[in-house]
Amino acid sequence: MILKKSVRFSLLALCLLICCWMGYEMVDQGSKELLWGYRPLIFFISAWGAVTFIRLHRFAKDPKGLRWLGLSTLSGLLLGVGFPDIIPVPFLMFIGFVPLMIIEKEISEAYEPAKRGKVMRYVYHSFVIWNVIATYWVTNTALIAGVAAIWANSFLMVIPWLLFHTTHKLMPKLSYLSLIAYWLTFEYIHLQWELTWPWLTLGNSFAEYPALVQWYEWTGVFGGGLWILGINLLIFKIYNAWKAKQAFRKSLIYVSALVLLPMILSLVMYNSYEAQGSKRNVAVIQPNFEPHYQKFTIPESKQMDRFLELSNRIVTEETDYIVYPETSFGLVQINNMGQYPTIRRIRESFSTRPGLKVVTGIDAYYIFQEGEPHSKHVRVQERRHGNMYYEIINGAIQITIGQDSIPLYRKSKLVPGPEIFPFKNILFFFKPIVDRLGGTTAGVATQKERDVLVSESGKIAPAICYESVFGEYVTEYIRNGAQAIFIMTNDGWWDNTAGHRQHLYFASLRAIETRRSIARSANTGISAFINQRGDIQKPTKYNEATAISQDMQFNNAITFYVLWGDIIARLAIFTSIILLLNSFVKGRLKRDGVE
Repeated sequence: MILKKSVRFSLLALCLLICCWMGYEMVDQGSKELLWGYRPLIFFISAWGAVTFIRLHRFAKDPKGLRWLGLSTLSGLLLGVGFPDIIPVPFLMFIGFVPLMIIEKEISEAYEPAKRGKVMRYVYHSFVIWNVIATYWVTNTALIAGVAAIWANSFLMVIPWLLFHTTHKLMPKLSYLSLIAYWLTFEYIHLQWELTWPWLTLGNSFAEYPALVQWYEWTGVFGGGLWILGINLLIFKIYNAWKAKQAFRKSLIYVSALVLLPMILSLVMYNSYEAQGSKRNVAVIQPNFEPHYQKFTIPESKQMDRFLELSNRIVTEETDYIVYPETSFGLVQINNMGQYPTIRRIRESFSTRPGLKVVTGIDAYYIFQEGEPHSKHVRVQERRHGNMYYEIINGAIQITIGQDSIPLYRKSKLVPGPEIFPFKNILFFFKPIVDRLGGTTAGVATQKERDVLVSESGKIAPAICYESVFGEYVTEYIRNGAQAIFIMTNDGWWDNTAGHRQHLYFASLRAIETRRSIARSANTGISAFINQRGDIQKPTKYNEATAISQDMQFNNAITFYVLWGDIIARLAIFTSIILLLNSFVKGRLKRDGVE
């Protein structure tokens, strides 16, 4: 029964009031150069609540519309709360999709032909709630980024469900296999294209509990996604048996086994694993310059005072590496790095420590010489004596005290929007608008290979910020010889909310997949060391200038996942293609009246 009109309008008014209040607070905070914190979470929840109350009469038109709305809301809450850092209950992911499966089944039974629009309405509602709860913090970077990450990503998540709904109507016996295949295929594609947003990959859900997913060294995060989806399907089967008053004891045994056996295996692996490799002493610096209002306004020389003070506090004769965060300084002209004042200052400050390596993120640019081929990221600056053609780089370098050469790595997994203009060849007509707004469609320069930083002390994988979320991508460093991973990041854009903690937890999964120790330097925190089992060690406090050091073990062993990558996802893609082709043929035959 739909709510009384007066109650509905009261709730709508309350949601709009809270939404406007939070919107005003965010604008006011920005004018005072203060951060938004958790305000975007309240803003989005109230905004979507208002949209839902406005559309409530439409939901009520279906005989089961309000029931389906309740189930889809429940699904969004389970998936959002079950994701890392909200509440430590990742096991909610095992039932998060079940309410959506119930909705899809009831719509399939109630309507002929398939009502994709109805399925989309409820599934989209669930995924908006999931995205809001888990990734609201993106809005602290920019409002447009938050809106795009939530509403656009929720729409993309609907696609595998619509394909599943179609397959369910045409090939019911294979329909739930298709849901697994389509979802994992979607996640894999979402890791590869220019509009990539890998945050809500299902396998990331257990990142807070590395002891429970040690078998990721074989499967990567897609093994976790397969695990979660499989348990959801078995619980859905139990629900259907219970509703039909059929026996489901055997299914309960299967579910219990599927939940417990992988965790027991993982705990055995966790407790029996012995770290491998020779030890190197590494110092990690957390300078703590707030990126919205400090990092790019305080003179670089003043910032370097803090970098060097923290470094000298922690560096000893045994120190092999110092790690600074992403974009610690710049713009550095790559054509002549050795003459850049900050690099010269670093060399002078540690001149008594020949062989010490400083690995740091930098902002940089490369000037194309006359006659040199331009990359697709080329930009132009008009000059009186001829135009200068150059490209911008978010990079990592290794400064070895006593040596002239400075190897450079270019960040190559880019954040859509600030670092890459997605599909610029297709959306070329937006270029004049972007240019007028002071932006550029050129993006940031990348490289094809995952180069490692080599020295007599070892071989380092320089993963910059976003890159550390991509499992198969990180394995490319390892196949190129990396013995340890240094993550350089600046998570202060998100304020002290869930984002920077989730990013830290995801690093534990990279350690397990590759069995590589990790040193993580984050500008505002959380910096830490992560061992080969995925344990987070010596985590710093957020929003504190500090330094930590520890011996890390540099490993040469190669895991199954490093060798084979996301083989589960590739099998899902193959399965999806077969299922889609069969669905297409079945659909054509059905339209032609052939049974």
